[in-house]
Amino acid sequence: MKSCCLLVLLICGAQAQSVAIEATPGADLHGTIHTELDQTVSLLCRALEEGAELVWRRNGAVVRLTPENQRGNSSVCVMPVLHQDNGATFSCHLGENTTVQDAVTLNVTFPPVLSGSEEMSVEEKSPLVLNCDTLANPPVSSPLWTLNGSAVDLLAGGFSVTNDGSSSRLSCGAVDRVLHEGRYQCTVDSPLHGTRTRVFRVTVTDKTTKFPLMPIIAGVVVVFLTGVFAIFSRWDRITKCCK
Repeated sequence: MKSCCLLVLLICGAQAQSVAIEATPGADLHGTIHTELDQTVSLLCRALEEGAELVWRRNGAVVRLTPENQRGNSSVCVMPVLHQDNGATFSCHLGENTTVQDAVTLNVTFPPVLSGSEEMSVEEKSPLVLNCDTLANPPVSSPLWTLNGSAVDLLAGGFSVTNDGSSSRLSCGAVDRVLHEGRYQCTVDSPLHGTRTRVFRVTVTDKTTKFPLMPIIAGVVVVFLTGVFAIFSRWDRITKCCK
């Protein structure tokens, strides 16, 4: 009988110290809030113990609150939701007992910034680099690069493709008009936002002869100063002869 009473007291004590987060929009069973860019997420932490001090943390770092927003019920607002909020965990705990806490995690969905077209000019024998933004949540498929409607021939064009999860880069070391001029397209498929593309219209121009401007300027300055010093030296001799 005593053990049952002790168990009831322990349960009641734990409940008296508990905190809970209420979210708008609401969290799922796993404590995840699904939202989108530029939306607003409101979080309210309630403590069953009246007047209890509450502390909010974002990914472990303490969130600064006004004094009146630290006891009993405490709220924070994420407005607007940004890319860097994806995966962020907000936790609320008692100021005197960090083990009494509740937490939610944001899952921010967003498409890749991939649209429109870009005009580019590049000289023959110069490098060509095209960048395609692929950062998205959920992740998109591997980008498909095409040139004039056909898949880019990496071997024939001397191309290389690199992907780092946030962008895809198509590049070659030396441009040839026959091989590389035309309409490039980067295409990805998003399970949530559909197909996204970006177009690059590349024009290859004749290679221009570039004069070494700085050495020429330096040479002219040296010649000028040498002439000036020679004139002063000659004038000094003439002056001495006249005395």
